[in-house]
Amino acid sequence: MRSHSHTASAVTTQSEAYSPCENCNVAQMSLCHALSCEELRELSAISTSLEVGRGVTIINETDSADYLFNVTAGSIKLFKLLPDGRRQMTGFLFPGDFLGIAMNDLYAYSAEAIEDSRLCRFPREKLEGLLSRLPQLENRLLNMVSHELVLAQDQMLLLGRKTAVEKVSSFLITLVKRGGESSADKHLVPLPMGRSDIGDYLGLTTETVSRTLTNLKKQKIIAIPSGGGIEILDQESLNELAEGLD
Repeated sequence: MRSHSHTASAVTTQSEAYSPCENCNVAQMSLCHALSCEELRELSAISTSLEVGRGVTIINETDSADYLFNVTAGSIKLFKLLPDGRRQMTGFLFPGDFLGIAMNDLYAYSAEAIEDSRLCRFPREKLEGLLSRLPQLENRLLNMVSHELVLAQDQMLLLGRKTAVEKVSSFLITLVKRGGESSADKHLVPLPMGRSDIGDYLGLTTETVSRTLTNLKKQKIIAIPSGGGIEILDQESLNELAEGLD
C-alpha cells in the first residue's frame, strides 16, 4: 500500500562544473566529510540537488533502491506501512543525515518531508563505484550505517522499557544533541514534526505526548514558545527524567 502523500515531483538542479559540495553548510556532518576538493568534485559530479515540499514522499517502501540521499536542509520522517494501512514511525532525519541505505535492492521503509527540505541525490550504482575508489568515502558511509544501528537500538529501548515521561524526555534530549540555538542556560530545539508523529515514534498516544509536554512545562523544565520548537530550561532535570532518576 502506498503513502497518500504527494508524489515526489520535486525541483532538481544538476551539478555544475564547480563543486557545490565545497560550500555545503552540513559538510562536516554529512557523507562528504573528510574528502579532498578533488574527491568532492567527483562526488558532486554524480549528485543532483533535490528540493521537496512539505508532505512530499521521497522514497516508498518496497520500491527499487536506485538512489541514496544526503539531507542538507529541513527534516524527514521515516515510517513502515503495517498490513492494515497504519504507519509506524521509525525515525526522523535532519541536515547531515543519510537516507536510502538498503540491505537488498528494495527500500525497507518510506520517507516523507516534514517541511520544505533539500537533499543531495546519488544514483546507487555510481556511488558504489566511487566507494571502491575512495576509501575515505567508504569509511564515512560505514560510520553512518553504524550510527543508524545505534539509533535503532535506542529506539528499541524507548519502546520496550521506558515510561511515557522517560520516552518524551529522551526524545527531547536527542533533539538537543542534534543541535539548535543554545545559550549558557537553555537550548531552543526545533520540533517540526507533529505530536501524532512523535507519539507514533515513541509508542504513545497523541494525548499522552501533549499531556507529558504540558507537565514538563508546568515543572519549568521546558517552555513551549509561540513561535514553535521546545526550549529546554533545565537540562539536568530532563536528563534525570530520561534516565528514570526522578
